[in-house]
Amino acid sequence: MKQPRIPASAAAAQERFATAVRLHREGQLGKAERLYRQILSAYPAHADTLNLLGVVTHQLRRDGSALELLKRAIAINPNFAPYHSNLGQILHDLGRTDEAIASCGRAIQLSPAFPEAYNTLAIALEASGQFDEAIASCRRAIGLEPDYAEAHSNLGSALRQQGRLDEAAAAIRRSVELNPQRPEALSNLGNVLQDADQLDEAISCYRRAIAIRSNYPQAYNNLGTAMRRQQRLDEAIACYRRAIVIDPHYADAHYNLGMALLAAGEMAEGWREHEWRWKTPGMLRGARHFPQPQWDGEPAEGKTLLIHPEQGFGDSLHFCRYATLAAERGLRVVLEAPEPLVRILRSLAGVESVLATGQPLPPFDLHCPMLSMPLAMRTTLATIPAAGAYLRADAAQAAAFGARLRASGVQGPKIGLVWAGNSRLHVPGAALLDRRRSIAPQSLAPLLDLPGLHFVSLQKDGPAAPAHFPLTDFMAEMNDFADTAALIATLDLVISVDTAVAHLAAALGTPVWLLDRFDPCWRWLTSRRNTPWYPGLRLYRQPQPGDWERVVAEVARDLRDHFAPASH
Repeated sequence: MKQPRIPASAAAAQERFATAVRLHREGQLGKAERLYRQILSAYPAHADTLNLLGVVTHQLRRDGSALELLKRAIAINPNFAPYHSNLGQILHDLGRTDEAIASCGRAIQLSPAFPEAYNTLAIALEASGQFDEAIASCRRAIGLEPDYAEAHSNLGSALRQQGRLDEAAAAIRRSVELNPQRPEALSNLGNVLQDADQLDEAISCYRRAIAIRSNYPQAYNNLGTAMRRQQRLDEAIACYRRAIVIDPHYADAHYNLGMALLAAGEMAEGWREHEWRWKTPGMLRGARHFPQPQWDGEPAEGKTLLIHPEQGFGDSLHFCRYATLAAERGLRVVLEAPEPLVRILRSLAGVESVLATGQPLPPFDLHCPMLSMPLAMRTTLATIPAAGAYLRADAAQAAAFGARLRASGVQGPKIGLVWAGNSRLHVPGAALLDRRRSIAPQSLAPLLDLPGLHFVSLQKDGPAAPAHFPLTDFMAEMNDFADTAALIATLDLVISVDTAVAHLAAALGTPVWLLDRFDPCWRWLTSRRNTPWYPGLRLYRQPQPGDWERVVAEVARDLRDHFAPASH
């Protein structure tokens, strides 16, 4: 069905439409929207205007109206591929990735040589984790239109997700060559350079993007992240706030602002902003939707509260302490956790039951994601619950490990070592983070050369220690964190990079010396050697990015001083 056209005699409407399109392209969205609506008041079934008004209202973050307008345009002309492609872009931005892929597929079915549809499809495929397919779709768009700058940029973005940074940079540089004034490509190039730890060059790209488009929230958000990695926390916070002023609904900027505020110790605002994580593309799919309300800390004595996990093992070990606090307020607490954590979390005081993720849930009145508990409890720096150990190892199992160590002739202080986290190669961002937080095991050689100390491996996976290292290693026997806790209970100290084992040891009350990267996790704050979260944890921070040598040298010196009497 063909759309009704604006009659040639309606010269004023034709001129108004052309002006609206020009204003739209120039980024004057409010003016464009008003003109589109004026046209529709006279020609309500004009599909092109419905389509473009849908696009502009989406850009103005009126997403419900945008979807309705695009669907009206498609109802008038269901066989016009650009409408389906635009609908796919809007659905992608709303996190409705599967629908976006289907809509782009329909556009391609209608117009197999439509490069814009392949490009939009690639964006949705990348968001769904289908990186090979996204790369293929970008290449198809480029095959149809070799100088398609946006497709080259999106190809680089998808290659970046696979860790193919050199190829990604080359693709995006080609995009910049084709269109030096396109800020999206410069911001994408900055992201690749940031992944490659070329932070100064990344910052330069973001600033160039902002110089072209001063109201570009994504560039401010990315610039903030690069600033934060350089420990320029105040500047990072200012960048995130600027992104939010431009786009008040920009979830990633809110979430990153929350992390930066928490790192700065500004917890009241930080926890509130941290709640935006559930609207970010990375966590949108993992959100749990229960009919019961989320607990916000209100009095609820006698009611059953389900606390459910999110993110990694370390976060669960860190924040499970709040289950006990909720029980102390009179709630009946049911704690859900990944299977490897269930046994050790059953040692928490006050918790009625601990269930493995996937098991049927009992009836409950309220729920709360585990990392939302500090907000519910109104946690500030002064009220962080850190009285001491809150997890307990099985005494009999710990005694058995102790007996085995004595039987093998172990004498003197016993120190656990962890040098690497979970690489999570299937999650590109997590893999890059792990690369920064982990240390090559051979770099710990200065510690193992110290006399009078006995080292015990607590490294479950990751790179193996050199064969000549004098390490006792029972880790092949560890089936869950309760097993590891029993081994830790026999040790005098744990030296670890920032991993779940460090949280486990600290939660058990075992002293922990944490080897921390230059751009630390928010929870370790800044410029401190201790942490309000764990009284027995000491921080050893990289003085420069990647500088583990000085960290290990400082730890070796402190080991000599700390254990000197015992070693003699």
